[in-house]
Amino acid sequence: MLAKRLLSLGLTMGFSTLLACDPVPPAETDTAPLSSEQALHAGSAIQQVFVVMMENQNAKDVYGNPDAPYINQLMKDYGYASNFQDCLPSSVPSEPHYIWLEAGTNAFSDVTFGGDGDATARNSTASTAHLVNLLDKAGISWAAYQEGIDSTISGACPISSNGLTRYAAKHNPFVFFKDVSGNPPSKTASRCVAHNKPLSQFASDLSTGSVARYNLITPNLCHDMHGALGCSGGSNVKQGDTWLKGFLPSLITYAKANRGVILLTWDETEGTTTQPFLVIGSGLKRSGYESKVRYDMSSVLKSIQRIFAVTPLLGHAADASTTDLSDFFATGSFP
Repeated sequence: MLAKRLLSLGLTMGFSTLLACDPVPPAETDTAPLSSEQALHAGSAIQQVFVVMMENQNAKDVYGNPDAPYINQLMKDYGYASNFQDCLPSSVPSEPHYIWLEAGTNAFSDVTFGGDGDATARNSTASTAHLVNLLDKAGISWAAYQEGIDSTISGACPISSNGLTRYAAKHNPFVFFKDVSGNPPSKTASRCVAHNKPLSQFASDLSTGSVARYNLITPNLCHDMHGALGCSGGSNVKQGDTWLKGFLPSLITYAKANRGVILLTWDETEGTTTQPFLVIGSGLKRSGYESKVRYDMSSVLKSIQRIFAVTPLLGHAADASTTDLSDFFATGSFP
């Protein structure tokens, strides 16, 4: 039945006449009483957040795609969104979307992020209105795990991309804030070095329980579904799905045991406005739950701020039309 539903989604998504950021009436949500299975998964509020950021796919090209068997199994086991919108124009590339996740906007008084590039004095902002500053103020730990960081090229503070390991600085929002990476950005900036880690360290940190409460995880250009020259292993979707199948299982086990949630998202779409989005972990309403509520990247930021109770809401996360992710969760699991 789910396969038929996913096929239907693939045929209908992306043809809405609404603009991606237009306010829309709230979608119908599931308010039925909890079943015994739901009650088993419901519990105390979320304690840890893991954002896994993939790249450049439409929902209709992932949901139901035989090249993504692992993702589609996760959809059956956890929850997924059928109305997650790319809030920036299709002409805007990756970097501004990552900045949006951190600050709720890509436009600041000293710079508007509209392209891709490494962190430089001109391509970074002195704004202090971004998420990790609020987390630090509240004593909440945070970390970025980036695949392909190489200190000899990218730096211990990875402000520069690495073509050999396919690490892309444009997929690391923290290095574009000068209060993290320095003014001008520096490969030795101490705050940046303390919080940016190679993804190869993640398994060890997970096994020792030393992962932060908020974590942003980005695979390299071969594994994030965007694709790069020299990558192998089938279509971009298949390469990403294979990587997720190898990476996520231990994290899912950890998250379910430690009141954690994994937000599997994509930075942007390819030519349409509706992108994939999955919520994985403990405290969800039920297996295979489809949320029809309209979301965008501001929804992710707003939800992270609510989970950790840090204010003020940043950028467009503060908009009344921005919906948080509470529809995915059983009563008592989301703040």
